[in-house]
Amino acid sequence: MVAKIKSGKSLIGALNYNENKVKQGKASLIAAVKYPKDKDALSFNDKLFRLTDLAAMNQRAKTNAVHISLNFPTGENLADEKLEEIVKDYLQGVGFETQPCLVYRHEDAGHPHCHIVTTNIKRDGGRINLHYLGQNESEKTRKAIEVKYGLLKADEQPKQKPNLKADIAAADYGKAESKRAMTNILGYVLRAYKFTSVPELNAVLGIFNMAADRGPQDSRMYAHGGLVYWILDNRGNKVGVPIKASTIYGKPTLTALEEKFKLNEQLRKPFKEGLIKILQEVLRSPQTRYGFQKALREKDIHCILRQNREGRIYGLTLIDQKNKVVFNGSDLDKAYSANAINDRLLPDPIGPLRAQQDLTISTDLNFGQTPAGDDLRDILFAPEREELAALNKFKKKKRKGLNL
Repeated sequence: MVAKIKSGKSLIGALNYNENKVKQGKASLIAAVKYPKDKDALSFNDKLFRLTDLAAMNQRAKTNAVHISLNFPTGENLADEKLEEIVKDYLQGVGFETQPCLVYRHEDAGHPHCHIVTTNIKRDGGRINLHYLGQNESEKTRKAIEVKYGLLKADEQPKQKPNLKADIAAADYGKAESKRAMTNILGYVLRAYKFTSVPELNAVLGIFNMAADRGPQDSRMYAHGGLVYWILDNRGNKVGVPIKASTIYGKPTLTALEEKFKLNEQLRKPFKEGLIKILQEVLRSPQTRYGFQKALREKDIHCILRQNREGRIYGLTLIDQKNKVVFNGSDLDKAYSANAINDRLLPDPIGPLRAQQDLTISTDLNFGQTPAGDDLRDILFAPEREELAALNKFKKKKRKGLNL
């Protein structure tokens, strides 16, 4: 069993994530712990207000939403009743036994797992300390649960060897076990492509719906050189739970990658001039952004343009699919830097909407530098501010009979 704990600022976001999965037929509510009604009788507001009213007991706490996922190996299918017992023991082990929570069984991945939505604000306004909760109490508890219920032990699972064939498909969350899909993609990409930084690696991984993530620059993970891998959906959003680099076959950690960066710096040099000649040929005639990418694609060059909200290009990455090398435009020559290309390309006459659809655009290839306020979208929380503001008007009216 593997437990993942995420904290955030949006209880409604955490709840909406799970409720939307229920609407899609990909999840079901199996327990509503310490709620005044049976789970089947609860409305959306019943589920939300039980948590937000409790969170309101501490107005100073900015972080009051806790979203936990318990993940089990493929084939370890547990009945709802057994899963409820495991959740009860887990919450007691991490100090949440007195907290109300909602437990959802998910069927949207290649492995069995459940999600728990709760708050760390107690009835008296005190906070349950989340600092080091994951590596201390959670680790001890999950190991005890594995023994008590005879579960497969996460620490003893053999690391999956990658499929090194070139016919690797992009990750599709829910269709196959996440870790297996990631292992296969990484095994192929790390062997075949020559890249010299995490953003360049992500340019390639993005083609396979994956991303390497160092965390925000002010995070402990970033400071200690940590690295996790995510599966992305078709819009580039992170889905599911991240997998630590150290737990993947071959251990593609940041330290290991940095050694590969140095080697790749030399290995990609012979292909630099050839890529410059292709760019010169494509740019001999005036090009729109879409036309520029299309012309390169015809020569087996995958071009990623990163642009700001005003539409100005601030980053350019080129993936030579024939030679499996990755270059930023500025690494080739100043003439191919983002600013230079931005000034040379003509606007697309088909309008911004079509251009946005046709261009391969990323606003953040380095996931370790997410914009302030995004906070990795609180992982699973996806805040919905307008709805929250509306619901807060109701929350201000003190309601009775909720057995707080």
